[in-house]
Amino acid sequence: MSFWFRKDGLPEGMPTMPYEPSSPEGLAARWVQWVAASGPLKNPVEDEDGRHAAHNQPDDVWFLAGTSGRQLQRRCTVPAGRDLFLPAFNFWMVPAEGPPPVPDQAFGRLEVDGEEVELDEISTPRPFVVAGARLNGVTRSRRVLPVTVWGLWKRVPALAPGAHTVRAVGGDGYGFTADVGYSLTVAAGVPDYSVR
Repeated sequence: MSFWFRKDGLPEGMPTMPYEPSSPEGLAARWVQWVAASGPLKNPVEDEDGRHAAHNQPDDVWFLAGTSGRQLQRRCTVPAGRDLFLPAFNFWMVPAEGPPPVPDQAFGRLEVDGEEVELDEISTPRPFVVAGARLNGVTRSRRVLPVTVWGLWKRVPALAPGAHTVRAVGGDGYGFTADVGYSLTVAAGVPDYSVR
C-alpha cells in the first residue's frame, strides 16, 4: 500500500495523532515525537549526562530517554507532580503503513529507587505523524513521515520531592542492549534548567 500525500504533507486519510494523548499509545507516540523534535546536538537518546533532559518536555509528563545501545548515567531535575514516562526497550518503524512487528526475544527491566517496576508492552498499530528537526534521531529528516513504535514502557506516578534513582535496561535479545541510569532530583519549586 502506498500513501498519497495531502497539501500539508500528511498521508491521505491519516490523522496527525490517532491516539488520545494521555493513553499508553498516545504517550508512546508523543515520546517518539519528543525525540524527533531535537536535532543531533540535543538528541535525548544520545545525551551523555542528562544536560539536555529538559529540552522540549511537555507540560503533563516528563519523558526519560533510553540509549542507542550504550550504558549511560544521567542526572536531571524533574518538576514536582509530573509523572515519568520512559521505555526500557523500544523501536520504531519509518515510514510505517501498519503495526510494528513484535520482537520475540525483547526484554526489559525497570527499577525506581531500587525497587523493580513491572513494564507495560505498548504498541501503536496505527501510524502517527512525525515532523522532526533536521537530522533528528527518529526519521533523520524534517519531512512529515508516518511512524509506528513498539516497546516495553512505564508511566511512573509522580515521585515525591527529593532525590531518586531510575534504571532501565532492555534489549532485542539478539545482542542490542540499552542501559541507562538516572539520578533525579524532584524539585519542590520551579526547577532551574540552566546548563551547569
